[in-house]
Amino acid sequence: MDFSGKRALVIGAGRSGQAAVGKLEKLGAEVFLTDAQPIDKLEGVEDLGLDQVHCFFGEMPEFKAVRPERVILSPGVSPKQKLIETALAEGVPVWSEVELALQDVSAFKVGVTGTNGKTTTTTLVGELAKRTGRKTVVAGNIGVALSSRAEGMGPEDIVVAELSSFQLEFIDKVRLHVAIFLNLTPDHLDRHGTVEAYLEAKARIFKNQTKEDLAILNGDDPLVRSLAPRLKAKVLFFSPTRVLDEGIGLSGDAIIYAENGEKTVVMRRQELKLRGSHNLENVMATIGAARFLGLSWEEIREGLKSFQGVEHRQEIVGTFDGILFVNDSKGTNTDAAAKAVLAFDEPMVLLAGGKNKGLDFHEFMKLVKQRVKSLVLLGMAAAEMEQAARDEGVKRILRANSFEEGVEIAIREAESGDAVLLSPACTSWDMFRSYEERGELFKKLVRKHYRT
Repeated sequence: MDFSGKRALVIGAGRSGQAAVGKLEKLGAEVFLTDAQPIDKLEGVEDLGLDQVHCFFGEMPEFKAVRPERVILSPGVSPKQKLIETALAEGVPVWSEVELALQDVSAFKVGVTGTNGKTTTTTLVGELAKRTGRKTVVAGNIGVALSSRAEGMGPEDIVVAELSSFQLEFIDKVRLHVAIFLNLTPDHLDRHGTVEAYLEAKARIFKNQTKEDLAILNGDDPLVRSLAPRLKAKVLFFSPTRVLDEGIGLSGDAIIYAENGEKTVVMRRQELKLRGSHNLENVMATIGAARFLGLSWEEIREGLKSFQGVEHRQEIVGTFDGILFVNDSKGTNTDAAAKAVLAFDEPMVLLAGGKNKGLDFHEFMKLVKQRVKSLVLLGMAAAEMEQAARDEGVKRILRANSFEEGVEIAIREAESGDAVLLSPACTSWDMFRSYEERGELFKKLVRKHYRT
């Protein structure tokens, strides 16, 4: 990548944008940075050392004010903004931060996408990759910018990247040696418009693969499975519902790897610490990647057996007065929240709400009616969720004016033997900067209530 002396504009001044600025400066670019937020709401920006001439905060500049030769997008930035549309019309290359981070990195690259399960799978693949003895970096949508971690990684090293549809929209030449597509359910329709457009954005994870690479697909997901005929890489399917003649499947409680007519029992389902049938998808996809990396069955088995899960994804906060508290703040859509609800057998108090992403809540509320004894709603989507809940016959619905009040209401509703689950089915952006911040506050409030 030749950026020496080129004018590069980074749009979005969060973690990814700041990491992109750092890499561009090392590459010798003249760097400009813009963000729709005012500078007093942006942490860490002043530490970058950019002067006022190169910074535009509170509003986007006109294209002619910067005349960039490259544009780098942070994941949360919509490509429908005038500045970006002008850049594209002018023929200026527009890249995601992922492209900037990885295009010149020679490491073995594993990419993970899908609507749900990305963080768990990325973390799990990363843990198993470390068992190869090779230097391994885990970054991307998982909360660590790739530009800050992947630099200098060589051909013997491994990069495991969680990749959202936002990040994949503007990749160009990045090649993933292993690309995992876990599942697809409606999400981010406020940005992509249709499920078909959302699918195509995620399918770009396979864009530069060759026949030497591996594509791991959910064989039970018709939209994901439909991509197989057009892929150049070797395709490996997984199914958490059946045995496959070729691929990774389930026979009773045994996870089976089938290849060239030979079937191997990798492990028994009850050996996993991860709850919920959806986690079988994550485990099976990980097995495919780990095998491609050259790990033995024993190494794979031991790595999977020891994995405890990830923070903010069905994370057990603790049991207090006989009540189980679960932090699933990363459940930012209805499908993810549904899987969390189904993962626990205890009578449940569900804390949900936040900012909607253009999703309909009615199907989710049918499940809530069946599995949830008390529904506590908060945030911008509370009224919309309450209406859907009433439409579907949910009886016990409570509203909270703040997150803190919502947690207290949920605690009051719960009895010994119950579970209190935070799984919002919405983003956190109406009240928090991130789902991590929301999850941390939930844990803090629960522990403070019980003085632990």
